[in-house]
Amino acid sequence: MHSDPAIIQKAIRKYIVVGALLLVFTAITVAVNRVHLAIPLAITVALIIAVTKGSMVASIFMHLSDEKKWIYGALILTVVFFVALILLPNLTVSDTIGKISPYTAAAEHAAAGAEK
Repeated sequence: MHSDPAIIQKAIRKYIVVGALLLVFTAITVAVNRVHLAIPLAITVALIIAVTKGSMVASIFMHLSDEKKWIYGALILTVVFFVALILLPNLTVSDTIGKISPYTAAAEHAAAGAEK
């Protein structure tokens, strides 16, 4: 943490600006609610406002804007696990446990025919 007064004043100013913007977006949310938009449009506007407010809170108050390396690492890890989970059912297609292989079935059939 920095103890330089100029840096602290700059951080306080940033927190006050973001807090004021959050109040403005809350007022916009209430105003949009009073207008009674069509449901798809209302959902779209509500999601845009919520994503904007959430990103401001996460980046400034949770200090995620200073942690870009960790954020990208978590995002890459999420993509890797997502791809692994999507491809996991493909591994069960080639699973032969409890199934008779066509090669062994043909060999058994040939052996049964040779015994006769």
